[in-house]
Amino acid sequence: MEQVNLVVFTDLDGTLLDHETYSYAPAQPALERLASCRIPLILASSKTAGEMAPIRQAIGFSHAPMICENGGGIVPGGVEGRVDRSGYWRLRDALDRMPPDLRSRFEGFGDMSVARVREVTGLPEADAVLAKERAFTEPGLWSGPGEDSFVEALEAFAITARRGGRFLTLGAGTTKADRLSEITSQYGASFTVALGDAPNDAEMLLAADRGILIPNPHAPDMSDLIEQSEGRIALAEEPGPAGWARALGLLLDELGYQDKGERHG
Repeated sequence: MEQVNLVVFTDLDGTLLDHETYSYAPAQPALERLASCRIPLILASSKTAGEMAPIRQAIGFSHAPMICENGGGIVPGGVEGRVDRSGYWRLRDALDRMPPDLRSRFEGFGDMSVARVREVTGLPEADAVLAKERAFTEPGLWSGPGEDSFVEALEAFAITARRGGRFLTLGAGTTKADRLSEITSQYGASFTVALGDAPNDAEMLLAADRGILIPNPHAPDMSDLIEQSEGRIALAEEPGPAGWARALGLLLDELGYQDKGERHG
């Protein structure tokens, strides 16, 4: 892995990808600038490896590792094959051993048909199929009261629950922040930037040297995160990829990165 000074980590839905259209088109100039500066862009999402690999290729960063399923696993650069799903099936088994009154209120992707996944995500059918091919985590919808009791009951099975922009996602507790630290060490980088929009990005934003919070009207309010960061996290002016591109561009200017890998200051 090439040694670099700066690594950028980004969430996808509602951040690099538009919340409604899943397009990254407004961010294209910033993506090209990162590539020109030879700055690795690490995708960090609740999505599966199968969902993320085509996005990573399309934006031109197939050589970089990616963090899938909210930190559940890392897929190295250039690797697009299937991953071991045994951890997922252990999670599903534990989920089905939950008290019935709680279990019935959680509708995970494993409980949904492809058509239902399409309905709740807005994904096209091919992407919905990939979204169900999970290896580490189980996102789902919670209905009715008792969410706190559900989360507490999960702890007996060593399962944690994290609230994202749309879903409550269950997993083994490894976070995007954990993976940020691991990948940063692999690159030997001295500085990290992270961008995200939802509570499941909070730890990653705080773990980075500089964070950019992307406004998302569909996600819970995260303004207190900016106060916690003591000036290390800034709020982008616009939601989605347009806000992503502008805020990241301003930060690269501040850090002195120009095209063709030049850095000044």
